Amino acid sequence: QVQLVESGGGLVQAGGSLRLSCAPSGSNTMGWFRLAPGKEREFVAAISWSGGSTYYSDSVKGRFTISRDNAKNTVYLQMNRLKPEDTATYYCAAQYRGNYYDESGYHYWGQGTQVTVSS
Repeated sequence: QVQLVESGGGLVQAGGSLRLSCAPSGSNTMGWFRLAPGKEREFVAAISWSGGSTYYSDSVKGRFTISRDNAKNTVYLQMNRLKPEDTATYYCAAQYRGNYYDESGYHYWGQGTQVTVSS
């Protein structure tokens, strides 16, 4: 069974940027989800296997960019203009069914990487 590994999280001030990486990726739609304390895991972004289609939650649209490099088997999440409400553990996952925003259709989850945005 394939396991994914996220990296790139850390502590950053509001308005700053971070770039998350997830590897290995395969021939799947790949998604990023996040889990904040006391909240449910929520969809952040997804990208099709070819990279031709991308999807974002309204809360991150215009600030975050998902991309993938299949030659490197890696998916990225560039996060700009970070806000304190972006603080969460970020997970990547590979989709096997369903809608891109529905976490129940994903498998091969990573262990998560912590993103903390200070005021």
